[in-house]
Amino acid sequence: MTFSPLVRFGTSTWTYEGWQGQIYKKPYSKTAFARECLVEYCQYLSNGEPLFRTVGNDSSFYRPPTAGQLRRYLQQIPEDFEMCSKVWEDITIPTFAKHARYGLKAGQSNPRFLDAALFNELVLTPYREVQFKPHAGPFLFEFQQHSIPSQEFCNRLDAFFGQLPTDFRYAVEIRNASLLGAEYRKVLENHRVAHVYNHWSWMPPLAEQHRRMERFTAPFTVFRLLTPLNMAYETAKKRAAPYNKIVGELPEMRKDTVRLLQQAVMENRKAYVLVNNRSEGNAPLTIHALTAALGAV
Repeated sequence: MTFSPLVRFGTSTWTYEGWQGQIYKKPYSKTAFARECLVEYCQYLSNGEPLFRTVGNDSSFYRPPTAGQLRRYLQQIPEDFEMCSKVWEDITIPTFAKHARYGLKAGQSNPRFLDAALFNELVLTPYREVQFKPHAGPFLFEFQQHSIPSQEFCNRLDAFFGQLPTDFRYAVEIRNASLLGAEYRKVLENHRVAHVYNHWSWMPPLAEQHRRMERFTAPFTVFRLLTPLNMAYETAKKRAAPYNKIVGELPEMRKDTVRLLQQAVMENRKAYVLVNNRSEGNAPLTIHALTAALGAV
């Protein structure tokens, strides 16, 4: 691999049993696999070098990691490795969906939406406590599709980031394509927050997202390659399972990712690329293809 060290590749999460025999060669008990396999994930090599220098932590979307969990991660990851953690959904969801897992909160307005004090106290505190910061990639704020007017959303986002400490890095992933543009971009730029270029069902292609944004908004950038465009999540999930092979290449996604990475590197920006199995079927093989394309240009 002969591409810039500014670029870090990883998968959306690391605990896929479909990667046994591909990424994971050691025998694991059912209970030990999720708890212990991060070590082997980090050790996976391509051309003699670690292929994965970052990883997404999707579980932190459902509850903030405890200090104990973060200590376990620290015991498993090498020195030059960064984890990109999703931010707890209680901070990013304006209204709870009518879903059983929300219990009595289902369908209700969320009073903790964009609560900066809550984020500082419950999310950041464990990272500080265990001195995880050298291994903390950007925190990923994933905002599902919502009906908040653009100006109101941008104003609330601006106020929120204005209250956060600046010694950590933050990135925003939106699912409302109508937000892409100058107002949203200026909020991110003002706080040195990255826009997450997300290849997701109902968002525009990555190159179109960048055209609307006009430029990167922070000294780093983030890509999340999630699902094929114009394909619902459940359909993509069924198409990709059991995640052990490429089920359908996405040439435009690959081309746009490589071109935007080249641009980021030219501008001396760090770049994090997190690939989901549901994009092409097997995230590690997609990453192999992207690194090969990036090293060939």
